[in-house]
Amino acid sequence: MTVAIATAMAGKAVEVAGEPVRAAVAELSRRVRARFRGRAADEDALARAAEDAGGIPALEGAVRRLLDEDPALRAELEAIWNQAQTRAEASDDGVVNVFNGRAEKVVQLRDVNGDLNIN
Repeated sequence: MTVAIATAMAGKAVEVAGEPVRAAVAELSRRVRARFRGRAADEDALARAAEDAGGIPALEGAVRRLLDEDPALRAELEAIWNQAQTRAEASDDGVVNVFNGRAEKVVQLRDVNGDLNIN
């Protein structure tokens, strides 16, 4: 989520599945951008990332710090993110796989023809 927010805030293209997720990323970015106002270091990270995509990791770090400092904002943004992901739709021959949480390994498949062994 934080990578998508930082990338969108920097004005770079974000690859997401479906309109609900695109709209959610725009809303999340708007809310975080508003919270960055008056925070010089965060505004500077945003400006650098907007100039050069190489600055996106630093901007993502600023987003993470903001969310760590404000658990209520984090919960609010995660709720928007999760709701949008559950409404994501694939078009044509596309696939949408949604995974939330933590795991050692996650396997998501679509069409499997023949045997499949996972060890």
